[in-house]
Amino acid sequence: MTTPEGELRYVIAPMFVENSIVGARGSLNLFRYEPGGREFRLIASYTEQIERKLVFSYADPAFRHGRYALNFGGSFFKNATSRFYGIGQGTPLSDQTNYTAREIRANWKFGIYLNEVTQIAVGERYREVQVQRGGTNLPFSAEVFPNVVGMSGASILGHRATFHYDTRDSLVVPTVGSQVSAYAELNQNLHNSDHPLYYRYGLEVKKLFPSDSKRVILVVRGDFQTTFGSDVPFYERSSLGGQNNLRGYGVDRFIDNHLAALSIEERIHVMRIRVLNVSTDFEVAPFVDAGTVFPSFTSLSRRQLHDYKITPGVGFRAIVRPNIVGRLDYGYSNEGGAVFAGLDFPF
Repeated sequence: MTTPEGELRYVIAPMFVENSIVGARGSLNLFRYEPGGREFRLIASYTEQIERKLVFSYADPAFRHGRYALNFGGSFFKNATSRFYGIGQGTPLSDQTNYTAREIRANWKFGIYLNEVTQIAVGERYREVQVQRGGTNLPFSAEVFPNVVGMSGASILGHRATFHYDTRDSLVVPTVGSQVSAYAELNQNLHNSDHPLYYRYGLEVKKLFPSDSKRVILVVRGDFQTTFGSDVPFYERSSLGGQNNLRGYGVDRFIDNHLAALSIEERIHVMRIRVLNVSTDFEVAPFVDAGTVFPSFTSLSRRQLHDYKITPGVGFRAIVRPNIVGRLDYGYSNEGGAVFAGLDFPF
């Protein structure tokens, strides 16, 4: 649904897909966009075997006349195709196992703007995980790796403080500017009475370099994450692989305590057409992702360039400004590559 000026306000998208592993899936996607960047999302799906999903989120980056930012959301899902290979970057493909991740999540975040480009935010998250038997013919992760922390489940309560610096011209479809985000997080595993506490820290830096016409935009993103503590569940550690980093590998392909990653992507405008009274831009985006996970900073200092995983690839984007980005990315790796689809930029 659009306004008379052709600006998108609502998206209602029912879908039906057939999956060879879990069978037929029906889903409903509802998105609502309001002035000031306010956004509401509701996604619900039911699959013939195992998988379920219910996700909602609300974001208002200009809450109370732009003085604050507010986000909250929650989800329940069962993902029957989750993979685990062990801990560390040297894990071989032959160690691949499968499990169903049954999760309940809830989160909130409240930010205060110090000026137009700087924000300090606090928030909390709750994450409950059960590792159940998966939907593939691969070995069950909990039977192959019974001693890995997290296989017996976890209930995580996290408390985070975040610093944001953002000079980009748009939160959803930026064309110029920089963004810096840094966070510190204290987590409690409510299932672990002996070593319940652990800490996570992260720093992410993005920079966009547009051409004069903004038809070509070079985007560079650096990401650094650390995890400290005993008995940290494997799904709470830093990971590489998936739709947002090292896109030539599957989700969470490499897991360890710490992470360093770099992505370079060139977004090239191809054409603009009008679809159902809405102007849609199409882009092609060649990219290179690189990164490494490591157990300690001593091991990072000893790493050579060939120790870093590198995956080139190409993405295709359909953009309805100012609210929606649809994307399809293919990344190549020595394990055959991976394809990811989503409703936002990878970074």
